Amino acid sequence: YDGKSDLHVGITNSNGVVYNYNEEGIHRAETGWEQCISIPLVQPDMFGLLQQWDTLLEEFSVGEAWLAHRYEEHDHNCYTYALAFINSVLTAQGKQQMSKSEFTEKFVIPQTKKASKYITLHQELAANDFYIVPLPDQEKQC
Repeated sequence: YDGKSDLHVGITNSNGVVYNYNEEGIHRAETGWEQCISIPLVQPDMFGLLQQWDTLLEEFSVGEAWLAHRYEEHDHNCYTYALAFINSVLTAQGKQQMSKSEFTEKFVIPQTKKASKYITLHQELAANDFYIVPLPDQEKQC
């Protein structure tokens, strides 16, 4: 990633299928997201929500709001889809919804900062012909 193009956003079900929205409507992808940044949304102790997650995601995704003709690049896009789903889950739990800026600041920016550091390090290592040598196994030295 060069930092100059837009990122695409999706939400996974419990089997790792990525639900995402674009100008062609909703997609369910099992591959093609191997180099994504994963942002955990559900804590492991939220067992009840984990049990319902797949059903909630599927039901939300077949709604009329996510038909292909409703897509609009800046105002009704993949990010809108993901945030609307998250907010629907929060509402169902009796919690306050998040604004786009709140979600971005709380969840997206911290993860993208980490990814940016790793990408920058990788680019520098690749550009300057460095390589990493594994340390000798400590047990073999004893």
